[in-house]
Amino acid sequence: MNALRTLVSPRGAVFLLLVILLIAVTILNPSFAEPGQFMRFIQRVAPIAIVAIGQYFVIIAGEFDLSQGSLITAQVIIAGNLVGQDDSRTVPVLVLMIVFGAVVGLVNGVITTLLKVPSFIVTLGMMLALLGGVMWWTGGAATGNPADSFREIGRGGIRDVPLLEFIPWAVFILIGWLALGIWVTKRPLGKLLIAVGDNATAVDFAGARSAWVTTRAFMISSLSATLSAVLLVGYAGVHPSVGRGYEFVAITAVVLGGVVLGGGRGWIVAAAAGAFALEALFMLLNIAGVPSTLRDAVQGVIIIAAVAYSAVAFRARRRRSPQPSPDLTTPDSVTTAESATTRTIHTETRGD
Repeated sequence: MNALRTLVSPRGAVFLLLVILLIAVTILNPSFAEPGQFMRFIQRVAPIAIVAIGQYFVIIAGEFDLSQGSLITAQVIIAGNLVGQDDSRTVPVLVLMIVFGAVVGLVNGVITTLLKVPSFIVTLGMMLALLGGVMWWTGGAATGNPADSFREIGRGGIRDVPLLEFIPWAVFILIGWLALGIWVTKRPLGKLLIAVGDNATAVDFAGARSAWVTTRAFMISSLSATLSAVLLVGYAGVHPSVGRGYEFVAITAVVLGGVVLGGGRGWIVAAAAGAFALEALFMLLNIAGVPSTLRDAVQGVIIIAAVAYSAVAFRARRRRSPQPSPDLTTPDSVTTAESATTRTIHTETRGD
């Protein structure tokens, strides 16, 4: 009974949906079940899942990051033009990309937390600034061709593997990034992010600096976009359109994974699974002959439906186990907020 309840909960429904979609794709396209084809599927989804992992940390803190797609585009252009055909530049350019991504996340976080500007506006402005810079640099046309050693990160892998045939590097990178994300959620930073999304004021009363906590979430998001850009250079090439719209795909995947918009609840594994379910859905629609122009409409419907389902499930759960709310007008309100935050920080971060 508990297993069934978990499967129909906001965080568990995405796994049930993913299985159904994969079965449907396999029925319509039997070759998809071949190990090699499935590995290619994971390789294609890896950049989206990595971006979704970064977006997860921002959303559970109660914010949004709309600059991910433009940052990916900027990083792709940086790699394409600075690496060139010189293999010796691969490592220095990778370091530069990491630093640039961290700085973008830092700027987003500082302006959002210290200047109290809504993250929607801050990251929207950063998105336009990065996109404008890329268009000025490239003139809107494809430019740059990084060395094969750099592109190998995204399109290479271990070949001639028994049964699986080919394991892309992207699979290992995704597994490593997800494992690191899970580790962060178990650390104080991850627990504080959940607490900030639930009640930032209470976190401040408890003595933690919510501004620095939220800023680090933006930095993780930008580093996720940077890692995604490294993979995309491998098989998507260098063009100003690479990465366009990834921020909305990431938000859709996170919401599909049951993460609550506004923060406070969510599971990072479900957010990554949301990316796979979303890509499997698009693949199924493509096999069924649905025009690709409807992709944005499908994403919009998914966001609305997933948020509505999560809200209904949360309200139903609250009705089953009502809890008295603290009286914030009493002198004990600060103590109550501190106690609530302490309990939140010591809970599991997988959410509901």
